[in-house]
Amino acid sequence: MTFRHKSALLLLACSVWLSAADKKLPIEETSNELVDVTASLLDKDQIHQEFGDSLDPSVVVVRVTVHPLTDKPVQLSRDGFLLVSNKDGQRSEPFAPGQIAGGETIAETPDAGHGVGAKHGRPSFEGIGLGGSLGSSPGGTRAPDFKAHESRDAKPNPLLDALKQKELPEKQITDTASGLLYFQSVGKVKPKDLELHLKGIGSPLALRFHP
Repeated sequence: MTFRHKSALLLLACSVWLSAADKKLPIEETSNELVDVTASLLDKDQIHQEFGDSLDPSVVVVRVTVHPLTDKPVQLSRDGFLLVSNKDGQRSEPFAPGQIAGGETIAETPDAGHGVGAKHGRPSFEGIGLGGSLGSSPGGTRAPDFKAHESRDAKPNPLLDALKQKELPEKQITDTASGLLYFQSVGKVKPKDLELHLKGIGSPLALRFHP
């Protein structure tokens, strides 16, 4: 093989590599025609600063900032967000503060009629890690589906108050809004394997996190 041929093959390989790199999701910031979104994962120290030792270690906390790019009001809703693991195809929808702090007690039972992420259901998993379930896991094994039954507790709950105060607001905005979203962990997934997806505000958006 001549030097010229080797150079041509090297250029082709570089072109393919760059093309693949271009398909990667942006890191911690993305935008569409309506909003600019930034997001970052809170580490253990940051979670401790926000909530002390009272927050369950299986909860993944993401700080999200949404900046409208037009004068059109934007409706924020936690239901538009999804935390996805690109390592094993799992996903997790955000929890309401009451589902974490006990203001709304969740009794979760297997539900064959609803998928993970159904409107009133939340998957329940054990172990410390990051992620949730998108489609099926490797080998065709799917995480069990759950149906949640809620009951409310009127007792004072400082953690619940803190979670509500710091949560990304669910409202129409015309200016920048920032807050936290709370997800359930599933397995031991590294931050670099996670993606945050947003739909319902213009074109669908997705980003990944710093390792």
